[in-house]
Parts: sequence; C-alpha cells; structure tokens
Amino acid sequence: MSKLSEINLTDRCRPESLWSAVDVWIKKPHVVNKRLCGVTESEYRDVDTAGLKEFLSSVLGTSFVTNEMCHFLHVDFVDEGHETAGRWSVCLRTIIPKVNKTVECLYKDITIKDIVGQAVTFIPFEENDVRKVSIRSSNIYQIQMQLKTEDWILSLHALSPEQWYSDGVAYAKITWLCTELLPKLSRWALESKTSEFKSTLSLIPVEKYSVLYQQLKEKYKALVKVWPEVTDPEKFVYEDVAIATYLLVLWGEERIEKGTTTKQSFVDLGCGNGLLVHILNNEGHPGKGIDIRRRKIWDMYGPDTHLEENAIMPSNGFLFPNTDWLIGNHSDELTPWIPVIAARSSYSCRYFVLPCCFFDFCGKYQRRQCKKSQYKEYIDFITDVSTACGFNTEEDCLRIPSTKRVCLIGKGRRYAEDEEAVMEEQRNDYIRGRQALFTSSGGATSASQGDQDGPNPLENGQGISTPESDWGNGFQPREKIETIRNCATLPRDFVDGVVLKVAKSLLSLTERNTEISESCDVWNTGGSLLISEVADLLDQSTLQTLKKECGGLQTLLKNNHQVFRVEGGKVLIRDWRTHTTAKGPRASSKRKTPPPGALKTRLCWFHTHHPHGCPLAHEVCAFAHGETELRPSTKPPKMIRK
Repeated sequence: MSKLSEINLTDRCRPESLWSAVDVWIKKPHVVNKRLCGVTESEYRDVDTAGLKEFLSSVLGTSFVTNEMCHFLHVDFVDEGHETAGRWSVCLRTIIPKVNKTVECLYKDITIKDIVGQAVTFIPFEENDVRKVSIRSSNIYQIQMQLKTEDWILSLHALSPEQWYSDGVAYAKITWLCTELLPKLSRWALESKTSEFKSTLSLIPVEKYSVLYQQLKEKYKALVKVWPEVTDPEKFVYEDVAIATYLLVLWGEERIEKGTTTKQSFVDLGCGNGLLVHILNNEGHPGKGIDIRRRKIWDMYGPDTHLEENAIMPSNGFLFPNTDWLIGNHSDELTPWIPVIAARSSYSCRYFVLPCCFFDFCGKYQRRQCKKSQYKEYIDFITDVSTACGFNTEEDCLRIPSTKRVCLIGKGRRYAEDEEAVMEEQRNDYIRGRQALFTSSGGATSASQGDQDGPNPLENGQGISTPESDWGNGFQPREKIETIRNCATLPRDFVDGVVLKVAKSLLSLTERNTEISESCDVWNTGGSLLISEVADLLDQSTLQTLKKECGGLQTLLKNNHQVFRVEGGKVLIRDWRTHTTAKGPRASSKRKTPPPGALKTRLCWFHTHHPHGCPLAHEVCAFAHGETELRPSTKPPKMIRK
C-alpha cells in the first residue's frame, strides 16, 4: 500500500465530517468527475468482519480476499471476537458515464466504509451481460482521516499505484485524484454542510435518464442556432431537454408500474417558449401548453405542437378532467394553484411542478421562518399545499443549469375516491386559511405588481369563493405585455442624476488625489460605500422610485457597470486599467476587449465627469471620448428571462 497524497485539516474537523464529504463522492461522483452522469446504489448493508469477507467473496470470488487485501482494509488489525456488528458499511455501485460506453462491461465498484478506522475503500470491477466479473485490482484506492498531534490528516492511498489504469472516464488518473478529488473532499469535510434537499434524480433510474438525455440533446440541439427569442438559447434549450428527459423517464416508469403502453396526456400551464411542450409532443405524448403571451418561436414548431394563448384563471373553466398530468415549469403565480387544479380536475390527475419565483395563492409569498433558506421554505409551502389537496407528494432534484432545481410530484392520493367531498372541504379550508393569512399580512397581490403599492383584491369581501364559481377571485395573472422592471426603462435624466451623485461621493472619499498635479500620473479611484450607505445619500422620492424596480438601487448601480463595481455589498469606482469581464477563479487580470458591435456606442462617463478624465487613451477606451467618436450600435439585444 502506498500513500499518494495528504492534506492537513484544521482542528475544527471531526470524523463525521469525513463521512459527510465522502458521501458526496459516493452518491454524486458527477459533481467532481464531469464525465459521469451518476451512480445507482444497491445491496447496502452494515456488517462485521466475517460479514465483510463473506460479502466480498460473494461478489468478487473467494480468491480475492487475500492477506494483502485484508491488510489494505485493516481487517488483520481487528479483534473479531470483540468488534461490533457495524464496524463496516458496504454497498455496490453501478457507475454511469455521461456518454454511452462502447464496451459491453458495466463500471461497478464496492465501497467499504471502515467506521472505526475512519477510512473508505473503493474496489472497482467490471461485469458483462452474463455476470462475469473482472476485478480492476490495479485501481483499488482508499481515503483515510487520521488524527496526528492536534490536527486531522486526510490522505489518499492506492494498493498498486505502479499498475494504475486510466481510461479518462470512470478510471481517473492518480494525479487527478490527488489534485482534484482530495482537495474537494477536504473542503467539504471542513464545510460539513448537509443539503436541505434530496439527491439529484432520486426518483428515476439514472442510467435511463443518461441515455435518453444524450439522445434528446442530439435531436434538438439545432434549435440553439435558430432560437428567435432574446433569451439565452443554450440555457433554455438544454434545460428544457433535461426537464423533458426527466418527465419521459418518470412517465415510462409509471407505464411499467401500471402495465400499460398508452402514453400519458399532459397540459403545461404557463408554458412560456413552449419548447417542453414541443419535445413531449414530438416524443408521442398528447397534450398542449397554455400561456398568456404568445412567443415568436411558437411559429417554428409546426402543427404537431399544440400551444394556446390564454390567461389561466383558477376556476372551473380551467379544469382538465381528461388529462393525466399537469405541468408547472417555472409557472410563477400559478405554482401554488397547480396541485389544486390537478386535485379538482379528476381523482386520477397527477402533477409535476418546478417552483421558481415565490408566489402564494393571491400574490407574493411572505416569509415566516428565518431558520430555513427562502427557497426551502417555499418548497415546503408548496408541499403543504399538495398535502392539503390530498396528494402523496414526492420531491426530487433535477439536473439542470439553474439554482432552482427542486421539483415536486403528486402521483397518488392519500384518500379513497369516495372521500372526495370530504377532501374538497379540506382544500377549501386550507385556501381560505391562506387567504386570511395573506390579507392580514398585507402582502402584494399581483404577479405583475411585485412589491408596488396597490389595492388588495381580497379586501371588501373578494377572495376565494366556492369551487362552483371562480374559486380564484383573489388571483391576479401577469400582464399580457410584460412590464420591464429592471431599471432599464427609468428616465435617463433620473439614472444619470443618481450615478453622478453616488460617483461624486465615492470620489470625495479620496479627495486629496484631486489636488495632486495631473503630471504625477495619479488617478482618483475613489473609496467604497455599503449599499445601505449609498441609500442614505438619496432622497425619499428617489428611493421610492427605485423600490418599484426589481433589485432597486443595487440593480441600477450594476446596470451602470461602466462607472461602478458592486462586490460583496460594497460599491466602488471601476478602474478600467485593471478591468476584466471574465468571472471566477480562472479570470484573467488583463483588460478584456468588448465585442466590435459594442465599441464607441456610448459616451465615456469618466472622460466627461471624472476630475482626472478617463484613465485610458481614447484609442484604447471602449467608450466614446466626445460626440465625434460615437458610432451606432450593432450589438444584439440583451438576454432576458423567458
């Protein structure tokens, strides 16, 4: 056995931190190894030493349990007569590559946790279609945490490092284990955070998801090149491909469970660009999407994709008794209503919802628990709605390029069909309770209003009535023409005034620089202010105007990135001599050149307003030094939300 690498941890680390970190590598190896899609675990059990030997022999053969292997596992150090039954935890993993493997064998390994010795060992092997096992003895490795003096040491060991084999997929190079995996495990051990949510793709077979996702990604990738919307095509195309893949696998498993071949019908409420509907229709599922606003791309899908422009109101007019599944994919103000609409549509109607923005039944969701993250609290709220509607609710985490990845699924009911009348009363009571709570808290009432002031439609007797009428009277759908509230439509004079006031305050913090002769080549970079301190500079009328915009003052400052940097809650003057547009740890410190279509299309603020002028020569500056340098913009429109 050879030690390959070790990392010195702090005295804050504890043995339980190791298991928290190792579990990420065991259950979600794709988080580190991007060439993997995930794993499936089986035959998990806690055993004593005799049970461990028996398990290894049954999977790998009796010849595998040699003295050398026992020494590597520290089995020969164990007093079998006095050990506890739970000394070892073992499980069998099938490792799933992101791209289909060309050989016939499956990647597998046995993970062995030594609870007392604080080590985990990985024994890789391959198995063909007739269950013939081929052990990859050269790639057996171990991660161990030991206390030395006062610090914990995290170390990596290999049984036969001189024979190590790498294929660039499941079998990584030893150098990768040392320089990538071990440092990540050490960081996770120190952080020792437990996720608030379930593991990714916990409700469906990961191997089926991996294969189908690659097929659909290849099939629909051409849409990226012809995307007519102003949204980011790669994000939206591949995200909807991933969501469609999840639903298709979920529904496929449901058909197997029910013993049917009939593909499920669906309605996507608030379907947006309609791509999810397009994929599901193309893959043979009958259904349609409904949205209040038609999108340009709808015309590209063809007659086999069924999309409808309509404002959805929670009422008897929007029930779907003949539909198997209702979908809410980032459905915003409709999100809490989808379990209700599904429950009232029919006893057999199911739903899938992917919450994004936080809405209650009649407006913005109001936080009530500071001990949870806002996102977790909202997921729990939608789960409560689902439970109140009578669903057995399941939670899963999707594999999509978004921070809001948790979906909720209502497949079965908690009550018998003949108890529908009783459950309907409970649904009514729950919705009325939320209505009363919302009214008493004075929450915002409109998806389009956000945090603007306005009349409350739940006052004066309005609100949720019985299901025989419009039981969504307090609900406010978004406007047909979406109001832009990202500070982009504020009057130019208003924005310029705020920018000038804030910039002068920052420059005044190092005012002595302005008194130095320009020949000294000193350019005033200004000081820094907290966002709250910047707010104190502005009058109440200005703050009220900014409050009606999404993000308020901070958004306005970020929009004016030519002048400001907003980092860690602080505002600073941007110095274009050291400016970089790259992000992340690999960002270069060199100044980046903007795309040609954006050069000299706006006046340089520093040339006009800074006491020392622009720190760059006009030939180098991306902005115009005077009216004579201005050029018309050929830059494409900014990316906005779907």
